[in-house]
Amino acid sequence: MLGTGEFSASGGAGPEQAVKKLIEDQALEGSGRALGYTTVCSTRTETVPSSQVTVYFDLYKNAADLFDDGTKWTAQGRYLYGMGLETSANNRTADLFLACSSARLKGPEERPVPLHSWLRFDKPVKGAYPANTPATREAYLTVLHSVTLAVVKELGCESNAGLGEKPTFEAKKWRGEQ
Repeated sequence: MLGTGEFSASGGAGPEQAVKKLIEDQALEGSGRALGYTTVCSTRTETVPSSQVTVYFDLYKNAADLFDDGTKWTAQGRYLYGMGLETSANNRTADLFLACSSARLKGPEERPVPLHSWLRFDKPVKGAYPANTPATREAYLTVLHSVTLAVVKELGCESNAGLGEKPTFEAKKWRGEQ
């Protein structure tokens, strides 16, 4: 994905600390305090200029945060996939939305907690983003799925918040598309 065999970790809380932060943020919901995001992991190339891939987590607030809102995002290079509540990717980012029911999260049992994980590829200073191909998007989704699955397992989400052990690359149509 980064175009090199030499890379290093460049930060991130890891799954355990990400879960701790998600639990803390979820407990603050409704308190008026802004919910934040946490960097779970980040990897960068050793080359100069460097490239970096980072995976983040946060709690999304409502359905308006999802991409499938009737906008034809495919025209902008974003594709929709059948993983979680919603998954989409292009050649720069991938987003995965889930709903987690866990005893570790406070709140009504009948309302799962909305989780959002996303991957960002920071291109080199000199260079371009990779081509927006199915292979590029599937590479992003594979990494995002792996990190997200580790977090939902650590969080204890029922049925792994609907994530299978392997990523799903089944393309879906956007709302309103024929």
